[in-house]
Amino acid sequence: MNDIVVVLVTGIVTLSIGTIGGYVLFLQASRKKIGSAEDKAKKILTDAEEEVKNKIKEASIEAKEQVFRTKKALEKEITRRRVDLERQEKKIQRREDMLDSKFELIDKRERQVTGKEQQIDGKLKRLDEQLKEMEEVKQKQIQRYEEISSMTVEQAKQALLESLENEVKQEAAIVIKRVETETREIAEKKARQIITLAIQRCATDQVTESTVSVVNLPNEEMKGRIIGREGRNIRALEATTGCNIIVDDTPEAVVLSCFDPLRREVARLSLQKLISDGRIHPARIEEIVEKTEKDLLEHITEVGEQAAFDLGVHNLHPELIKLLGRLKYRTSYGQQVLQHVIEVAHLCRVMAAELSVDEQLAKRAGLLHDIGKAVSYEMEGTHAMIGAELAKKYNEPPAIVHAIAAHHGEEELRTIIAVLVQASDAISAARPGARRETLESYIKRLEKLEEIAGSFEGVEKSFAIQAGREVRIMVEPGKLNDTECVKLARDVTKKIEEDLEYPGQIKVTVLRETRAVEYAR
Repeated sequence: MNDIVVVLVTGIVTLSIGTIGGYVLFLQASRKKIGSAEDKAKKILTDAEEEVKNKIKEASIEAKEQVFRTKKALEKEITRRRVDLERQEKKIQRREDMLDSKFELIDKRERQVTGKEQQIDGKLKRLDEQLKEMEEVKQKQIQRYEEISSMTVEQAKQALLESLENEVKQEAAIVIKRVETETREIAEKKARQIITLAIQRCATDQVTESTVSVVNLPNEEMKGRIIGREGRNIRALEATTGCNIIVDDTPEAVVLSCFDPLRREVARLSLQKLISDGRIHPARIEEIVEKTEKDLLEHITEVGEQAAFDLGVHNLHPELIKLLGRLKYRTSYGQQVLQHVIEVAHLCRVMAAELSVDEQLAKRAGLLHDIGKAVSYEMEGTHAMIGAELAKKYNEPPAIVHAIAAHHGEEELRTIIAVLVQASDAISAARPGARRETLESYIKRLEKLEEIAGSFEGVEKSFAIQAGREVRIMVEPGKLNDTECVKLARDVTKKIEEDLEYPGQIKVTVLRETRAVEYAR
């Protein structure tokens, strides 16, 4: 027990001594650290003070430099402004000098103007006096002239006005002639451009046929077989086809004659089939002709449809398409009508495009304008009126009906489409080689031209030249003057347009010649 107490006391004492010793050691270490920290702090403060002093010195130097640069820039600006002010002062001084000189010049001119005004006033006074004197002289002269001429002033004025009126009429006629000539030249040039363009773009070939067809035979014996025993084969052919079959001395050929081109074509195709088949007798003839007619009707429909398709004309009535196909076998003065209407349609389209008119309507009217020729053998009346009735029957637009009816002048032209169709029809028919004209009609046209020209007063002679494309008229110079010749040419032109049908155009030339003849003896 005592030992334990001793041990405890000893432990407590030892612990106390250790604690006191550790505290003393801690105090000594802390003092050393505090001393070193104070030294470091002093050193940092010292360094900071030196750095601040350096920065203050640098800032002071930089501020001085900035002040120096600013001062130098201000001095330059002041110098520049001083130079500008001096320049402006010099400029203002020059302007003041100029203004002074101008003021002096204005004063001088004012003095001159004042002097001239005074001179003018004096001259005006003198002129007034002279005018009064001239008026007095004029009145005396007028009285003297009235005494000499036995005419009053009013009568003289009337005579002068009449003379001036005649001169003005003459000059007006000259001006009218010049303006008319210039206008006609411009219009002809523009029309020529449009028509030439249309012709160049729409040139087509023409197929020439006539009222007869020739069928070639393989040999002369075939003629006898065509005639048949006692002529029964040829009679059967003529009865079924409606054509005259001419078997003459022409070697290895038979001629078919008929005004209806469809019948003639049926006869030609049937005869060719009979010749190639070799069986020629009345029953076979009737069979072949019937089959040929059906085939030809189908072919006609195909031709009409192809023509409408090529031109881009749609929604045509089936009957109109068939009639178009029939035009392939119809000729007019040697010109195939189907090819003619196709050409007219192209011409109408081109000219309508140039004039900004409905191209489709113009093209349709051109294609159908001669549709009446397909049935002109079967109906009474002109082909224009027949065609107009057909177009109306098959619900074509009124503009198309009018264009068809008016393209030969049987109705007055009321629309530009009708004018284009008429012009295109004339172009297609009048170009060289398109048609054949009989000698009799050609001579009659020439005679009619000369007769029309000779029917006017003052015409001495007239001549139709250039195949009827020009009329030259010789006038009596004592009856007509130059101005009246211009009017005569216009009147003859109108008369020809009213009384004569002709392809293309006719030029009218009026010639007036005055000859003075004397003999030296």
